[in-house]
Order: sequence, then structure tokens, then C-alpha cells
Amino acid sequence: MKRLTIATLAMIATALPASVEAGTLDNIRKNDEVRCVIATGLAGFAYSDATGKWKGFDVDFCRATAAAVLGDADKVKFIPTTGKTRFTVLNSGEGDVLWRNTTWTFVRDVDVKLAFQGVNYYDGQGFMVPKKLGVKSAKELDGASVCIQTGTTTELNLADFFRTNKINYEPVPVETNDEARASYMAGRCDVYTTDASGLAATRSTFTKPDDHIILPEIISKEPLGPATRHGDDQWSDIVRWLLNALIAAEELGVTQANVDQFAAKSDNPEINRLLGSEGNLGGMIGLEKNWAQNAIKAVGNYGEIFARNLGTKTPIALERGLNQMWSKGGLIYAPPFR
Repeated sequence: MKRLTIATLAMIATALPASVEAGTLDNIRKNDEVRCVIATGLAGFAYSDATGKWKGFDVDFCRATAAAVLGDADKVKFIPTTGKTRFTVLNSGEGDVLWRNTTWTFVRDVDVKLAFQGVNYYDGQGFMVPKKLGVKSAKELDGASVCIQTGTTTELNLADFFRTNKINYEPVPVETNDEARASYMAGRCDVYTTDASGLAATRSTFTKPDDHIILPEIISKEPLGPATRHGDDQWSDIVRWLLNALIAAEELGVTQANVDQFAAKSDNPEINRLLGSEGNLGGMIGLEKNWAQNAIKAVGNYGEIFARNLGTKTPIALERGLNQMWSKGGLIYAPPFR
């Protein structure tokens, strides 16, 4: 047998696929839990109740991930993070997936080395002020003090907005939404700015929410979605298609209540492929045939998750808006399961 030269070995190594971050699925199975990076606390999205149990829109997607991968929605370790620490926690390997009201941007995707796996909430930055200030527009905020979470896109958007409109402001930096809420309520800032959904969530926790108004301006695009680390394509595929499965389920009329019925019998080929009763799409990403069925059974489809945590019958009282299905005028859309 001929000896391989150093140059030949180098060529072989170069040709091999990158696997620096490979093996997330194997580690999850070994640890028997999905480590999910979430917010420190935001009503409707990720918050702990009186018993210490985590609930919310992002939390349900975490639980769906565990149900799809491990067959049990309770096999999740929730890791609360601030705007500054969330990416470090994910990229260090301390967390497996980020489900945390995080905006997909160029720099985060390319430079921070996050792999965004779609959008689960279309949002935009807004402003909340006490009604007693008599302010009707964000353009009237010249000289205002503004509570702003550090390490977020809202810092940059805020600076851009005030510079463009040639008005001044005094930033009041905060680390978490709870700190922002406390500072705003104590009068340490005139204005609180963050994603409009976050403003609605925060206002819902006030004793007198009607004493505060969200101004009409939306000054940015904030596509929020799950992120994984660069380098593990299999795990990225799993998170991406989990989100797509929950969206497709709503479009196809598959719910938490009827998913088992559809899995047992359906005349719709795409439902059959989605739920694993026809073909084996799950096997292509290293999961069981019924991975999507398990996820839907655990938390429901996208529409059910939205309605339960953020919808008009909740204290957050958000309309679907851009987060309505594409067939109803929104932007929520899943590629085909085929």
C-alpha cells in the first residue's frame, strides 16, 4: 500500500464536510433533554407562572421541539438569557436552540454565526408612553428619556429614528424586560421602546394598562425566529422543519385534538407525509416517522399556539395581522412536505 503524503492528507481533510458543531441531535438524545435558550421573562412569550412552570409562545415551540425529537414535550431545560448573553450561551454550546423573540439580521446570521431557521413572528419596533404625557406621535418625543434594552436591534433602530427626524433623546439602558418595566413604571424614563408585541405584553401586566398608549409609528422590521449554531445541518433541518410542520398543520386543518385521527386515516397525501403515515420524511432528518404528530399533539398547530398565548382572548390581545396564514392575507407560509 502506498503511503499517503502530507499533501494528499490535507486534500482529503479539506474535502470533508465541516463538522465542528455536528452532533447536536446525538447530544440531546444522550442528555435526554433539549436545552432551550429563552427570554428572562416576557408575558405571552416566555414567563414562569406561580408554580415556576415556564409558559408562552416561544416556550411552546421549545416544548414542540422536545416532543418531536424525544417524544416528550416535558424533556426541556429552559435557559433564560438577556439580550447580551443569548448568543454567547447558544454559540458556546450551553444551549441547543434559541427560541427567544430574536430578530434575524445580516450581522447575526453572518458574523455572529447564527443559523436562523425561519420566522415564527413578524414584528416591528414601537414606542409606549403614559397617556398623561399627551403625546400622539413618536416624532413628538424630542428630549425624552427612553428605556432601551442593551444588546438588541432596538438600540440601533432608536438611534437611527431620532437622527433621521433630527430630534434628541436620553437613553436609559436596561438589561431585561422586567428591569425596563420597573424603570418605566417608576418614571425613570418617559418612553419604553421594544418590539410592538413586547410592548403589548408588558402593558398587559400593568395595574392600569389603559393609562398607557402604544404610539402609531412602527420604525423597523423585526422578523423573529429560532436560531441554531452554524455547522450542524441536521439539527438546523430539524428546527426549520419543526416550525414548518406547525405552520403546515394549521393550513391543513390538523389540530391538537384531531391529529391522531388524521394520522390514522386521511385522504390528503400531504397530511399523510407530514404525520408519517405515508413515506418516511422523519427518517431523512434522523427522527421517528411520527415526529410531527408528536409535536402537534403536544402543543397544537401554529394558530393554536398563537391564540393560546398572544391572541385576542388573552391579556396580550394581539391580532394575527402579518402573522396570519398566507391564504388569509398574512406572511405565515410553509414549504411543501414532499
